[in-house]
Amino acid sequence: MDPYAVLAAAAGRWGMIAGRLGPGSLERLAALLGEVRDGPRGERPEEHRRHRAAYAAAELLARGLPDEFGDDPQGRFTLTAPPPGAGAQHATHQGFSTEDLAVLLLDGHRMVGPLLGPVRRRLLAAPALDPGTLRRAGTDPDTAGLIRLAGRGGAVQLPDFQFTAAARPRPVVTAVNAVLAADRDPWGAADWWLSRNAWLGVSPATLVGTPDEARLPDTAGLLTEQE
Repeated sequence: MDPYAVLAAAAGRWGMIAGRLGPGSLERLAALLGEVRDGPRGERPEEHRRHRAAYAAAELLARGLPDEFGDDPQGRFTLTAPPPGAGAQHATHQGFSTEDLAVLLLDGHRMVGPLLGPVRRRLLAAPALDPGTLRRAGTDPDTAGLIRLAGRGGAVQLPDFQFTAAARPRPVVTAVNAVLAADRDPWGAADWWLSRNAWLGVSPATLVGTPDEARLPDTAGLLTEQE
């Protein structure tokens, strides 16, 4: 059985199975996924170690949840040679992937799967500042009203449209973020800012710092009124 497909299936069922794994198993699974995600690539011995971590993660799921993932009475997988090529690492199950399971355990949020995964990748690819950069500029990255997104390993990214050239929070952005409830739903707020808006004809973030930014609070209010 392809361990990457097993891990992808676990990502798709995570809401139903996470509570059935003990803290020790969850910690071990997270450590193995870290090896799968960040292990060295290229040289065959290193690739083999990364594949072994994937098999170990799949075996952990099979032992802990044999009704879901066991494929023999002991619930264990037979460790074979690493799957050829990179394609096996991208096995999916109903649109979920091994990376999605890593996001759930290591990054700490649920922006995964065929619908939310592409949104996560798009938003994390947008220009952003990290907390260290902001602190060096004299800005507290925990300032109320700022959107903070969890990237790889939970590393915080703050979309840079929120800041002036001097890395100071823009008042119009923090005001709109309050309307969008960005503290509760940072991904939804970031998506609003960075996606084309039907009323504005452009993404709201492109209007920040222009005379048209005055339209943003009312436009955000229209969204909340619809809800």
